[in-house]
Amino acid sequence: MALAKRDEGSKVTSDINVTPMVDVMLVLLIIFMVITPMLQKGVSVDLAKVNNPEQMPDADKEDALIVAIMRDGKIFFGNDITPADQLTQKVKDRLANRVDKRVFIRADARAKFGSVVQVVDNVRAAGVDQLGLLTDQRKQTNQPPQAALPSPGQ
Repeated sequence: MALAKRDEGSKVTSDINVTPMVDVMLVLLIIFMVITPMLQKGVSVDLAKVNNPEQMPDADKEDALIVAIMRDGKIFFGNDITPADQLTQKVKDRLANRVDKRVFIRADARAKFGSVVQVVDNVRAAGVDQLGLLTDQRKQTNQPPQAALPSPGQ
């Protein structure tokens, strides 16, 4: 009686099938591409550019109170449009049960100065302890200083 030889090992392939992994990665990429623009907090504002901005990491927190002033004069408290005369009461309501009475203002660089002053006055009237004005860093260019031109008499 002869023993039957089994040849099951030769049927196994050791190739890795990456197609399902690529499919999953493409789906995740699409999901992140769709969700990322929605993660921006508040409304989009072109902030003023300054040379030496002070870092305000508290403005990035989820519970930070942010007032945005658009260039056309619209005022947003968080994501809601708020008339200037109602801003003081809304800020008071939000600060009622908070220990940290801090508000950040995101003013458009081309917003009218008078509307920014009006918002600052309304926020101060609500009893705010600290008021932060958010700005962006001006881009530094590493250009050498221009040489002084000789005057025509020299």
